[in-house]
Amino acid sequence: MPPRILLLFLSLIVSVVVNSCEIADKARYDNYRLYRFHLATEDQVKIMQELEEKSDSYIFIGHARHPNQNLTVIAAAHKVPEIEDLFERYQMSREVLVYNIQEKIDDEWDNVLPKRTPGYQLDWVHYLHLETINQWLDLKLKDHDDLTPVVLGNSYEGRPIRGVKLSRKTGNTAVFVEAGIHAREWISPATSTYLLNQLLTSKDTRVQELAQNYDWYFFPVVNPDGYVYTFEKDRLWRKNRKPYGLCRGVDLNRNFNSSWNGPGTSPDPCRYDFAGSSINSEPEAEAISRWLKEHVKEARIKTFLSLHSYSQLLMFPFGSTEAKVKNYNDLREIGEKAIDALAKVHGTKFKTGSIIETIYPSSGGSSDWVYEELGIDISYTFELRGPPDSIDMFILPANQITPVGEETLEAFIAIMGAAQDKGYYN
Repeated sequence: MPPRILLLFLSLIVSVVVNSCEIADKARYDNYRLYRFHLATEDQVKIMQELEEKSDSYIFIGHARHPNQNLTVIAAAHKVPEIEDLFERYQMSREVLVYNIQEKIDDEWDNVLPKRTPGYQLDWVHYLHLETINQWLDLKLKDHDDLTPVVLGNSYEGRPIRGVKLSRKTGNTAVFVEAGIHAREWISPATSTYLLNQLLTSKDTRVQELAQNYDWYFFPVVNPDGYVYTFEKDRLWRKNRKPYGLCRGVDLNRNFNSSWNGPGTSPDPCRYDFAGSSINSEPEAEAISRWLKEHVKEARIKTFLSLHSYSQLLMFPFGSTEAKVKNYNDLREIGEKAIDALAKVHGTKFKTGSIIETIYPSSGGSSDWVYEELGIDISYTFELRGPPDSIDMFILPANQITPVGEETLEAFIAIMGAAQDKGYYN
């Protein structure tokens, strides 16, 4: 065989082997099913609690808590007969939303740009690797004198937690926008870059006024290790990547100093809502907390907005208790105005209320912590598209990025205007 042909043949073999290794190293969800079922009785609640406790072959999106509750669960392919048997024996009402989750992941991957995509090619019709997002931030910093870089700290694996500050006038109050704290929620970083770009370039006078009259701190990916892992290893990974014995990762939005390790968290490192070994045990949560404590007064940060998915909710504190915050009525009224404005764009229906009354009990979250400890009275968490019974879950098609950005921008405008009218920024 001629040397040139031999070399080509060997290169082809190496390429096949490398690609096969990459595929083998990635978590796959072939024939995993997405179920949504209704828990009507205490017995049904107890059996689902026991199932979550004893099996690692199910991904629970929320916990079984009480009768008259809807619960979403992903079942591994080899567990389908088991869970179907449980549904039949306990007479649970159920719906199969997706029969093969891997197909949705594969379809989504067709709209993920390659890892080495340069920052100038960032758009809002594809999902982007962390490197592209960071390069885009660098380009914006070069192009806009009113932007300055901000680094909160480093992740467990040593990646910088990068952001930018937009400031066009001295004396402004500030808004802190947190995104990407849950790794698999790709629509969150994508929406944050869309919103930042609108503040930088929009011709809409309402958006220009927001950019002029408030300082903005944007952090598109505050869980960079987890975000990278969802691209390279496991699309449905949620936590950071710090090891704890056999398992890895802490739910960073359970690690803050607000009713830490309370309702809606787990002390088990293998669970998706593991709260960590202590308050701010994770470098990412500690970096966010430290930076905010050091800068909240000097930067006049009066608003905290956190982007998550999914369920189409606009939530405010608290998540750990049914006790109402002191400005509950204001936050609900502002929230109603925001979701009304959002719905007018594409007809997307949101609900608003405190975290515990809209989604589920949740302790140790950043939104509760900034409200409780730092006195940031305008604190909201967005659960972006889709609805609670979404067949897309966290795998929202990329063609929805721009519509989500458009409607979320209207909600931002409404929140800031309503809070200003009520005197929160005086």
